[in-house]
Amino acid sequence: MKIIAYGIRDDEMPYLKEWSKEKGIEVKAVAALLDDSTVDQAKGYDGAVVYQQKPYTASVLDKLASFGIKSLSLRNVGVDNVDADAIKRNDIKVTNVPAYSPSAIAELAVTQLMRLLRQTNTFDRKIAHGDLRWAPTIAKELDQMTVGVIATGRIGRKVINICRGFGAKIIGYDVYHNPELEKDGIYVDTLDELYAKADVITVHSPATKENEHMLNDAAFGKMKDGVFIINAARGVLVDTDALIRALDSGKVAGAALDVYEDEVGIFNTDFGSFDAIPDERLKNLIKRENVLVTPHVAFYTETAVKNMVQYALNSNVNLIEKGSDDSQVKF
Repeated sequence: MKIIAYGIRDDEMPYLKEWSKEKGIEVKAVAALLDDSTVDQAKGYDGAVVYQQKPYTASVLDKLASFGIKSLSLRNVGVDNVDADAIKRNDIKVTNVPAYSPSAIAELAVTQLMRLLRQTNTFDRKIAHGDLRWAPTIAKELDQMTVGVIATGRIGRKVINICRGFGAKIIGYDVYHNPELEKDGIYVDTLDELYAKADVITVHSPATKENEHMLNDAAFGKMKDGVFIINAARGVLVDTDALIRALDSGKVAGAALDVYEDEVGIFNTDFGSFDAIPDERLKNLIKRENVLVTPHVAFYTETAVKNMVQYALNSNVNLIEKGSDDSQVKF
């Protein structure tokens, strides 16, 4: 058995080598992403392990299938960049890593929320200029606030547990109710109700056509004045222009964004200087003291990276040997 792994970073290599040695399975590590210019390298392999934000196009998937590769394992959760028609047409089986480390995502989400509430960004800038005064940079306390959690899956539940530790009141919205949270009575019936009641709104939904730009002008209009927005899920969930308008008006008091709807080709890139970043809306957000932008790093912990690599490799072996895996995605 031979597996090819695309988009392998330096920080992933130790875990890939560890797994390969332990399992006695050859894994070819390719630093480049899987696209039309690199797909030919997969010829002669039994399966492919991948991670990227750029699309897995029909032409690439057709080529994999022509090589006899019908086992594709993603090292991440989202599959919205996979051409579903090509997957079905070629009978390619796909797995993802649905829970590489929910704690990693949740911890950054709450860390950034606390930074917003304590205005650490403002204090950092003041101190850098020799201003050590307190006023007018006064903070809010999380235990006095209602946190609205949109989507109460693995990550959403971790966020709930952390925020409860701070003493916050929790409300949640999800089409699918978790039985334990249902017993706690945290669910509201509609998003509108959550918007109206929450002081903080944190989003943990997947990216689907139905919830693209879920947080738009209409949604912001239904929220409390001075609401805080946290998005460590998917960039397309937030209409960036609408968010900027809500920040300008004061409707949104602060936002923490680990994702951005136009992040592909921008995040995880060194442009050499701030001015060289080729996205004016993103720079608009980064410049604001009440906005915290991180470049899609919520997942980026030692635990999560190891799990992403090794879970995906295990799944790929199952697809090759058995034709199925517990983390198989239906298209």
